[in-house]
Order: sequence, then structure tokens, then C-alpha cells
Amino acid sequence: MRLVTHNMLQCHVKGCNTDNYPLAIQDAELETLEADFNPSFIERLIPKLHWPALVHTALSLGIDTLPEELPEEPSEDLLRAIHKVALEVRVKEGKMVCQGCEHVYPIVNGIPNMLLQDNEV
Repeated sequence: MRLVTHNMLQCHVKGCNTDNYPLAIQDAELETLEADFNPSFIERLIPKLHWPALVHTALSLGIDTLPEELPEEPSEDLLRAIHKVALEVRVKEGKMVCQGCEHVYPIVNGIPNMLLQDNEV
């Protein structure tokens, strides 16, 4: 699972509406898969990202290449750092845990399982 995907996921358990974003990634096995760098794509992606959540998640995974505050005009070096974190770093195995209700969403073979049981919807 790419971190750009994680940046868009939140808990949808019935009644869970506080502290349900971002989901905490735990027991993560990371991998890095190279992707072609396209600066204009990253510039268009930035407004769609929740920056504080991306930075928090990256830090929780030991990645400290992103600034806490996003500059108005990111340099090419920063665009490359965003590209690497959002598109190249992937969670191969692990779990995402909701901080509000503690529901666990497993990640297996890079795929997050966001399905809920009938009593959770």
C-alpha cells in the first residue's frame, strides 16, 4: 500500500467519528519500489494530500525527509522527497489501527483490508 493511499483512508466503523483519521500504521514491513518522477504530477497531487497526516505517518515509519510545514512553492528536492514518500514507499505487511475505536485493518501483500463485519456497519 502506498502512503498516498493511506493518506485517504479513515475508519468507518459505526459510531466511530472521533480520532478515526489518520489510521496508525503498526508492525509495518516496508518496501521501496521505484516509480518515474513527474514533478507536475506531484504538484497536482499536493493539494489532494492531508499534509499533517502524511508527515505524521512518515515520521511514525522512521521517514524524516518531509518538512512539518509545506512551503507555498516547493523546491524540486522537496517534490522528489514527496514523490519518494507518497509513491515509492509501500507498506507490504502490517496493520492500520483506528485511534478512536481501536479497530484493526490488516495489510497483506500490500493490500489494506477495509471490509467491516455486519455488526460494525
